[in-house]
Amino acid sequence: MPRDRCSDKGVILVTGSSGRIGAAVCKRMGKNFDIVGFELLKALYASANEELVPCDISSDESVAQALAHIRNFYGNRITSVIHLAAYYSFSQQHLELYDKITVEGTRRLLKGLQSFHVEQFIFSSTMLVHQPTVPGKKITEETPLKPKWAYPASKVKTEKVIHEERGEIPTVILRISGVYDDDCHSIPISNQIQRIYEGQFNAHVFSGDVTHGSSFMHMEDLTNAIENAIHKRNELPKEITLLLGESSVLSYDQMQRQISQLLFNKEFSTHIFPKPLAKFGAWVENHIPLSKNSFIQPWMIDLADDHYDLDISKAEKFLKWIPKHSLEKTLPIIIADLKQDPVAWYKKNGLKMPESILKKAGTTHK
Repeated sequence: MPRDRCSDKGVILVTGSSGRIGAAVCKRMGKNFDIVGFELLKALYASANEELVPCDISSDESVAQALAHIRNFYGNRITSVIHLAAYYSFSQQHLELYDKITVEGTRRLLKGLQSFHVEQFIFSSTMLVHQPTVPGKKITEETPLKPKWAYPASKVKTEKVIHEERGEIPTVILRISGVYDDDCHSIPISNQIQRIYEGQFNAHVFSGDVTHGSSFMHMEDLTNAIENAIHKRNELPKEITLLLGESSVLSYDQMQRQISQLLFNKEFSTHIFPKPLAKFGAWVENHIPLSKNSFIQPWMIDLADDHYDLDISKAEKFLKWIPKHSLEKTLPIIIADLKQDPVAWYKKNGLKMPESILKKAGTTHK
């Protein structure tokens, strides 16, 4: 049932509210605000803290109907819009959906919001919009933009749309690093753990500079940052862009060594593998019949040298926010969870477990 329109808690609209970040945000903010979640009908799943409204942001009619619902039941004032809905795929297929959903969907939403009094619009962008750096040199908000594949490229386009279409709505663009939690729930991290746990050949090889790495952040730190941004909405500049991530980065080699040490009490060595051979191997794993599809796609090989180390001083200054977690300290929790119940861990992270490990765990394949 819709909430009482007379509530004085304030309304927060979360697009993509059934996603992993959206669900965490709704849970955190639902204690102090009325939460309205926009989500595709096929993905409807409401937390106890929100009213879920079916909305396809690629449709003019759907967005208009969803916003009309807010006006009818909550009034004309929205405390904050947290815009998370976007297209994302590692397959590099259906690239037109980035423009249809991420770019034009944001334009459509902002145009619809012009008739509301919106105190703040928060957009989830990515650190990957920036040109990669090298160890010892951090990325700032002023680092040149150089997205290297479709997902970050769509975020660059969308940031431009927000600047053009925001009108008088104050905006916060959050360029977020990779997100994980105590159960892992990070595709790159879980796949690296899987390769080592299963003793795959590609657990011992890497087609890039092993001294390079990428920034990550814990889900709790991300929701803390978003919460701080909402509470400080009247103090922030009308347009602000902030990088969010942990201040230290584990290199690929450091990740390999820590994961293997936690799993097997020994450190895996990593050997450099030529990029042409790696691309061919990735193609084989993804195209040959009966071959197990791999997370690693051929186009990813060219990105293996990329290094993302963030200067988060601007977020610290404006949001009064400092990450409380670190990937280095959370990996033991993640690995302990895997070792305690491998089958459950694989399911939580959407990974297919080999029959050999299923048998070892005493579980039949379903």
